[in-house]
Amino acid sequence: MREKQIKLLDILDEYGYDIFSLNMLKDKLPDNELRPALKSLTSSGILVRLERGKYRRKNFLDDFVVANFLAQDGGIAYWSALNFYGLTEQFPNIIFVQTALQKNYTAGYPKIKFVKVKKEKLTGYSERGFGNHKYRITDIEKTIADCFDLPQYCGWYQEIIKAFNHAEISAVKLVKYCKATKNISAIKRLAYLTELLKKPKMEKFIDYAKASIGEEYSLFETGGEKTGAYIKEWKLILNMPEEEIVEIANS
Repeated sequence: MREKQIKLLDILDEYGYDIFSLNMLKDKLPDNELRPALKSLTSSGILVRLERGKYRRKNFLDDFVVANFLAQDGGIAYWSALNFYGLTEQFPNIIFVQTALQKNYTAGYPKIKFVKVKKEKLTGYSERGFGNHKYRITDIEKTIADCFDLPQYCGWYQEIIKAFNHAEISAVKLVKYCKATKNISAIKRLAYLTELLKKPKMEKFIDYAKASIGEEYSLFETGGEKTGAYIKEWKLILNMPEEEIVEIANS
């Protein structure tokens, strides 16, 4: 192995970089040594190029770390976060990452789904891991708010109704994150479910929801049939039978 390659690998070992960007190395190795070494090590399969200027070691396979490294403004979210917290029995084969960046397919990682949202929705993350292996993931309340905001990234209502029922929820945090997502229809659905499922200590959320709902009716299951009972209190058209909702919640 040539000297430049060895020198780069020694630097990666010294700093514990299993995943890295060019910017992380620019003050550690001259550009005329760094780029040829990267090209050679990538060609030989020792390093894997994730996207322009970002690489990982071949044997580094922590998908959450890789996914968040590619969209560092956000974090792991939606169905992936539900699974992380044990709020779904389903194991999604796609890693969902919330970001305000416009990102698409990533070489070597087609199983990552980047969900582009407005910057104000990038909140409610907790940090996991250590050193070069850190990643951010939405906390439980933010995960619930996100899932009701964009149910298509969470296994749809069958998954998120059950998750909401089984999750321990802070009303204060849920209010905070619903303010960030700014989805009035999602707030109505959450408030209706809170009362139906008798979620404890949620008075502050119910008060917030009552002050937010407006006069327009929303479907309980977005995209479903526009038929069903009208729930006046929450301005919802219950196009999913209540007994089915309870059955899903307790499954």
